[in-house]
Amino acid sequence: MSAGTRRSIWAWGLESDEPSHEERVGFAKSLSEEWGRDLPVPKAVPLASIELRPPRIEPDAGLAPFCASDPHERAFHHYGSHFTERLLAFRGEFPNPPDFVAHPSDEDELERVLAFCTDHGCRAVPWGGGSSVVYGVSVPEDDAPCVTIDLDRLDRVLEIDETSRAARIQAGILGPALEDALRPNGYTLRHFPQSFEWSTLGGWIATRSGGHYATNHTHIDDFVESLRMLTPSGWWESRRLPGSGAGPSPDRLAIGSEGILGVISEAWMRIQRRPRFRATAGVRFDSWEASAEAARHIAQAKLWPANLRLLDPREAKNAGLDGSQALLIVGFESAELPQEVNIQQAVGIARECGGQIGDDEIRVSDASEKTTGREGAVGAWRSAFIGVGKGMNLITGLGLIADTFETSITWDRWPEFDREVRARVEKTLAEVAGGGALSCRFTHVYPDGPAPYYTFSTRGTPGGEIEQWQAIKKAATDAVLSAGGTSTHHHSVGRMHREGYDRQRPELFARALRAAKRELDPGGLLNPGVLIDP
Repeated sequence: MSAGTRRSIWAWGLESDEPSHEERVGFAKSLSEEWGRDLPVPKAVPLASIELRPPRIEPDAGLAPFCASDPHERAFHHYGSHFTERLLAFRGEFPNPPDFVAHPSDEDELERVLAFCTDHGCRAVPWGGGSSVVYGVSVPEDDAPCVTIDLDRLDRVLEIDETSRAARIQAGILGPALEDALRPNGYTLRHFPQSFEWSTLGGWIATRSGGHYATNHTHIDDFVESLRMLTPSGWWESRRLPGSGAGPSPDRLAIGSEGILGVISEAWMRIQRRPRFRATAGVRFDSWEASAEAARHIAQAKLWPANLRLLDPREAKNAGLDGSQALLIVGFESAELPQEVNIQQAVGIARECGGQIGDDEIRVSDASEKTTGREGAVGAWRSAFIGVGKGMNLITGLGLIADTFETSITWDRWPEFDREVRARVEKTLAEVAGGGALSCRFTHVYPDGPAPYYTFSTRGTPGGEIEQWQAIKKAATDAVLSAGGTSTHHHSVGRMHREGYDRQRPELFARALRAAKRELDPGGLLNPGVLIDP
């Protein structure tokens, strides 16, 4: 793979997606004018000048043909994609790289890699697209050698059952490739997390990814028909069924297991016809509270819009509003039925709650190729949402701290929850960095509560950004948990959310999970430190 087309070791995307130094200087100049202080613009430490720890173990002759230990492979697989990880990689800090990276191309090679790890006492980290933002794919910090198992060569749609509308898909396929493979037959999985471009089916299943649908089928759980997973104790495969009441679900134990029980190799996934009918609307509200009430009433009406995202006034500025109004984005889609009635019903509910929208602002498509949702405020927000990776690449190393945290809460507790979380995080922003910006949007909305997604940014001290971020993140986690929310709604636990997860889940459940870990992975090889202690 050429240097321009391989993945960047610090930026979101390819090396060719890394902004030039001139682009970063221009961006820093605009930030300097806004902040009233000059910003240094450091350059990324080039890979050629980074000295990695020598490998502590080498693949045997049987594994060597599909394993790699060159500097790029080891550096790239050192971290996931969180702000702090990308910053460390930008600085050239790679203290704990994997010893080598395996790229099995079939299940036989996958078995051989896991057997090697078992025989040599190696840690094994399953790897999909590397998009984890919770330290979920980083190398464990212990003295044992570590092998990263990258599933990028298990990347095909193997079979399509058109009668049942399901497909057997290998776990290492990236989102765009999956959709490209289904498109010629007129199908789609229709699961689009924000990391879609650089995340995989196996990663979505292992982390209980949240995707395209803001209501109804919100998580990858709803699309899994059955799955196949290799554990150190053998193969785990569930029976392919549309549903079952036969005891606890084997799929549900594997979904969200974050690589601690086994390596997912493939799954049967529920697919659907590609949508032809669409309808969208962006409804404005003078009151944040009233906009949340509108989202609640629409969700509880069970119209099941594909899109029901609420942006507070600060977030709505990204959609072209002036910062004084909240924006509720509503969208419907179907392969079979026109959506005008649904959008009119949803808009009617929003108007009853104080929403403002003209009839000419409601976009409805017929069954043609014409798209909706790409004009006006809705389209502006969509562009900002999709383009977030490029912006993050620009700010890396400039002293700006920018991150998110997401949760969920029931409607009866929502207003007080929001007030408490905002107050505590804003207080910490002031104490740690002299202030900053905090905003909120709903990514998913359930009949019994929303999934609020908070974004914060502030001017950090160059060289001290990670410590400042840690203080802000701890305040956010403490606020969310003490107010009754979950430590994570769709970003998963990893190592970052371990403390919050430990506080949230019942201890008896943790003991049951540890027992499953001992049975499936008796050597404690797989992703130690994630979800539970090694």
